[in-house]
Amino acid sequence: MKNYIQIEDNHTVDLFSKRGIMLVRGESAYVWDSEGKKYIDCVAGHGVAIVGHCNPAVVKALEDQSRKLITCPYSFYNDARARLMEKLIEITPEHLTRIFLCNSGAESIEAAIKFARLSTGRKEFICSMRGFHGRTMGALSATYNPKYRQDFEPLIEGFHHVPYNKFEKIEEIAGKNTAAIILEMVQGEGGVFPGDSEFFEQVQNLCTKKKILLIVDEVQTGFCRTGKMFAFEHFGLKPDILCLAKGMGGGLPVGAVLCTEDIKLGNGKHGTTFGGNPLVSAVALASINFMLEENLARQAEEKGKYFKENFKIDGLNKVREVRQLGLMIGIELKEKVQPYLAQLLEEGVLALPAGNTVLRLLPPLTIKYEDIDFVIKKLTKVLA
Repeated sequence: MKNYIQIEDNHTVDLFSKRGIMLVRGESAYVWDSEGKKYIDCVAGHGVAIVGHCNPAVVKALEDQSRKLITCPYSFYNDARARLMEKLIEITPEHLTRIFLCNSGAESIEAAIKFARLSTGRKEFICSMRGFHGRTMGALSATYNPKYRQDFEPLIEGFHHVPYNKFEKIEEIAGKNTAAIILEMVQGEGGVFPGDSEFFEQVQNLCTKKKILLIVDEVQTGFCRTGKMFAFEHFGLKPDILCLAKGMGGGLPVGAVLCTEDIKLGNGKHGTTFGGNPLVSAVALASINFMLEENLARQAEEKGKYFKENFKIDGLNKVREVRQLGLMIGIELKEKVQPYLAQLLEEGVLALPAGNTVLRLLPPLTIKYEDIDFVIKKLTKVLA
């Protein structure tokens, strides 16, 4: 058998930290490595595998569509694309009537930035400290962490970062040249910090008053992850532009931007080669239908509460706080998280960091309660 780990080490560009195991198979919330060891996967492709690994409905849609038509650019109509658009319109607020399909979360943010500038004629954006929106040049300009930014400066001008949940700072900066405010409902990469209802209400009112667009980044929180189909539903928000990706595609790369009729663009102002291709459109539709049929939003809400109630941090001196909305869980430690991620891997649980000290869990929403118990048991052992 070839040494595939060595092949990756020899040829992958020097950008990624590896965990030292090779994953070769997955089913629902489980993955297996090349040695046959089974893990509970609370990484889920960085929150992608919402409907579980190799979901049968997703696999069937992939097989069926691959025999019909795989690629079709936007310059031609396509039935699979149209059905996905129809479903997205059905599950989002009625004021969002236009869709741009792309291939990733960063692409959806890039498009949203361009759409906002083009539609408003304004050049500036207000974003949050700790916010993460991607690493392409436009999305990186909206992202806060200097670790991601500093080697690529100068970035795009006109992006201002203010403390999350501090409305007075936004009010102070918002002016005649502000095109949009870009917010996550829960800051994922920033440490799993949910926003405050009052803060979001104030931002919404300000946007209405000053004709500033509200861009909501639901790349990680969208599609049932937080206990609602979309996290902005917890707060009663009405975004002008909604950015989606990750869990939408059942594991395949897909992104989407939904916007109102007021977002005026124009032929040729933006584009995509692979966005909205028939294969991914059919799979995304199957994935969304599965979420609805299995009520994964309710499952995420109930399973998230179950975790929070049963993970007892009394006596776990390394744990500072647990933050949770649905099955988006952050465990803030009093020390660096990486050694504990390595220990969890040895115990059969895969988890993520969110910054230097937060242990993040993003399991498939199909995870079983007995597997949540297993994760709690191993967390308690490792963090004791």
